Amino acid sequence: MFHLTTRTPKNGTPSRARSFLMASVAGAALIAAASASGLTELAPWATSANAATADTADAGPVAGPSFADLITKVQPAVVSVTVQIQPQTAALNGNGNANRNRNNNNNNNNGNGGNNGPSPFDRFFGGPGQPQAPTNRAVTGEGAGFFVSADGYVVTANHVVQDAKSVKITMDDGTTYPATVVGTDAATDVAVLKVDANRTFTYVQFADTMPRVGDWVVAIGNPYGLGETATAGIVSALARNIGDRTYDGYLQIDAPINEGNSGGPTFDVHGNVVGINDAIFTPSGGSVGIGFDIPADTAKVVTAAIEKSGHVTRAWLGVQVQDVTQDIADSIGLKTAAGAMVSQPEPNSPAVSAGLNAGDVIVAVNGTPIKDARGLAQSVAGIMPGTAVKLDVFHSGQTRSVNVTLGTMPANANQ
Repeated sequence: MFHLTTRTPKNGTPSRARSFLMASVAGAALIAAASASGLTELAPWATSANAATADTADAGPVAGPSFADLITKVQPAVVSVTVQIQPQTAALNGNGNANRNRNNNNNNNNGNGGNNGPSPFDRFFGGPGQPQAPTNRAVTGEGAGFFVSADGYVVTANHVVQDAKSVKITMDDGTTYPATVVGTDAATDVAVLKVDANRTFTYVQFADTMPRVGDWVVAIGNPYGLGETATAGIVSALARNIGDRTYDGYLQIDAPINEGNSGGPTFDVHGNVVGINDAIFTPSGGSVGIGFDIPADTAKVVTAAIEKSGHVTRAWLGVQVQDVTQDIADSIGLKTAAGAMVSQPEPNSPAVSAGLNAGDVIVAVNGTPIKDARGLAQSVAGIMPGTAVKLDVFHSGQTRSVNVTLGTMPANANQ
């Protein structure tokens, strides 16, 4: 969820035309006032430079929990992120939402898989509407982020800093620093910033294990530009696919998160970051208790890659694929409606070199079953380019093994 403000007030009320609103710094001059409905992109016990741990890490279940000690520990590591937006990108679309490339067509995947056709969640997003003329007014956006190292690396959401002309962070004590964008990954909506200062920063760590449904979590962010605010709730679901990106696998929480919380952390009771606040489902424009976080296991890998090289390099198989429906499975003699059916192999791709053809169904990668097209994308993305893998492929009524050496995803491949 991302809160946008301008230096001049905006009269009127934005449209409520969408069920899901992806709020981005790249566009709307005033998403803060937005009551536009929809999936709105939201704009570890904090460790000091000495990586101190929580006093109550082994305290176990608590009746009538208080999160005061937890918040006191982690809050110094959480920051507000303010960006100046390029004027030419600060145009609103006809729905009053940020006009940016959300890559909703990621299901037509040219590299690692994806479903052909529109996402089942497209009805929540709506069409782009008629763009308004760009504004020359100074536009700012406000989100949240958190330090992950003592030397000043900050993690936030990509849509918070996308198209930003300048970025600054504000700490819980009011201290501000300029920040530079080290790198971003639109496929997972993760971005890494760097603050250069002659000091060490309190930082937090990503959780090593994912929470369970029902576990307590605390979300901290910068809702509506008010400053750091904490909300608590539980994990509602794991591995949610909301149809927004190829690598969806969101953590769903019911801790209230609102516009401006984008990029902020969600903590477990031990003070570890289990997710990055990224999106909500809302018919009203505010939190209704259905929030989505980029999970820590995804964010950790992406953050490390960006810190190392400024970008994320993914393996590439080179196929356009679709889910296997029950009708498709029955028609080709496949016992179970699972796997990813090749619609078309990409020219000069590893898939072509390995002899994959349209109509082949990839049912496993290195022995791990593939549930659907998105599962293939996520499986391949977790492997290093240049790695030889074994694919189990259903072809002409039989399953055969195919060895293929994965390539590096081209820059222009759809995610």
